[in-house]
Amino acid sequence: MKMNLNAPPALPRGALRIVALGGLGEVGRNMTVFEFEGKLLVVDCGVLFPEEHQPGIDVILPDFTWIRDRLKDVVAIVLTHGHEDHIGGVPYLLKERADIPIIGSKLTLAFISAKLKEHRIRPRTIEVAAGGHSKQGPFDLEFVAVNHSIPDALAVAIRTRAGLVLNTGDFKMDQFPLDSRITDLNHFAKLAEEGVDLFMTDSTNAEVPGFTMSERDLIPAIDQVFRTAPRRVIVSSFASHVHRIQQILDTAHESGRKVAFVGRSMVRNMGIAEELGYLKIPQGLVVDLKKLESMPPNKICLVCTGSQGEPMAALSRMAKGDHVIKVDEGDTVLLASSLIPGNENAIYRVINSLTDLGANIVHKGNAKVHVSGHASAGELVYCYNIVKPKNVMPIHGEARHLRANGELAVKTGVPANNVVIAQDGTVVDLFKGKVSIVGKVPAGYVYVDGQTVGAATEDTLAERLALGSKGIVTVLALVDLDLGVLAETPEFITRGFVHDGHTFDDAVVEIEKALAQIPKKDVGDIDRLEATIARAVSRWLQRKYRREPLVNAIVVDA
Repeated sequence: MKMNLNAPPALPRGALRIVALGGLGEVGRNMTVFEFEGKLLVVDCGVLFPEEHQPGIDVILPDFTWIRDRLKDVVAIVLTHGHEDHIGGVPYLLKERADIPIIGSKLTLAFISAKLKEHRIRPRTIEVAAGGHSKQGPFDLEFVAVNHSIPDALAVAIRTRAGLVLNTGDFKMDQFPLDSRITDLNHFAKLAEEGVDLFMTDSTNAEVPGFTMSERDLIPAIDQVFRTAPRRVIVSSFASHVHRIQQILDTAHESGRKVAFVGRSMVRNMGIAEELGYLKIPQGLVVDLKKLESMPPNKICLVCTGSQGEPMAALSRMAKGDHVIKVDEGDTVLLASSLIPGNENAIYRVINSLTDLGANIVHKGNAKVHVSGHASAGELVYCYNIVKPKNVMPIHGEARHLRANGELAVKTGVPANNVVIAQDGTVVDLFKGKVSIVGKVPAGYVYVDGQTVGAATEDTLAERLALGSKGIVTVLALVDLDLGVLAETPEFITRGFVHDGHTFDDAVVEIEKALAQIPKKDVGDIDRLEATIARAVSRWLQRKYRREPLVNAIVVDA
């Protein structure tokens, strides 16, 4: 149920304020701000990738409006792990204040530092490890090892005089992870003994019963793909999914295939992961893409980005025939990733295009080639019973995921009144051991379009969609500005709007009627004339043809 909320009141002395500026109501764009004693702590700052109804947009950022005038009060940015939906927005925040310290694990800091280098930003970083502590202003931070689909993920315990908050970040409880680094439930239990006042838990898989499958369970299916593929194997994955890439490399090595990384982010991230020891690459396995041109197809494996159907990613460009790598009959394409909500149409379009090119497509729907990086309902319940939190605030997920997670908390004994289901921008205060919703701040989508940030709006996207799906009609009208009447029949110029020679015959009458209603004092106002003509033609087209193209009018003085 949506609540009509106003701006929050001043923060009471001794209270901790929590505001998610992204990640509540969507899968991505994760960013949470904690406020205590006049200081701010940011946990994660990620991006959301655009859907089909957002044409021309590169990524979507959290809205920094609420903290923009208080950037001097930000003591640090804590990054729980290195996925784009948790670190992708950091460069844009640091462009507003470059010296904010960034706290994270070794791999996470390496990934964000490489990204910031491309933005010509040299960050202040503080490396931490599981079990470590960091004091930032009034926030005492303690870090806990958690298992996820990327190495070095951390949960963070935040202590203030208001109480203890435990934020899991993204996590699961794989008991047989590839790197043998499990979620540290003993550490969770120790925090429980101290008393967790607020438990903020990953909700992405809260609707999924049982436990998430282990990464090691994928090995047989991936092995079969490499053993039976008659030609090249083209693997698409997230550029930060080190565990999955490790499985691909191991299997390719065993099957006698050479590997080439394709795509700037894939090459960069895997180079970092290998350099830091998180990715083990057998000597001679990975080669330059050009070297593969002289090898038999059945000895080749390509690893690229584009598993979500992103239009500019390598796999999407291959599907369109717009890439140096041409997909041929008999190639096998392995989509080793999840299907993020909202990307379904884009992904299936890529799958169909690759199928038309003769490729065999292997994906989560027809083989065990992907496992989620998020805890399912059974794991969440397990954690609730260990942590025994006084209050719960589900994070990271769409509305249905958050609500399902909250229901799990209640089933384990957390009072329903102590479970907060918040939205982006909802202001939650932890005060005297109890959480409550006290207001709302701006938390809308901020669109990155090329080099512009925030210039594109919902109206901009509506216009783009109209141009793409309904076409455009331009009315060129010669008008006597003294009388406010047409000097001759207007010319109608169209793009993407299907019509014949008589489609606009009756539109002239509508234009004349509209011009006749303009007050005499405004008949020479060209802006008023253009708006009037465009509105008249739009209404006429909708009424007569049930069509709604974008209509522009250009008035020329007769």
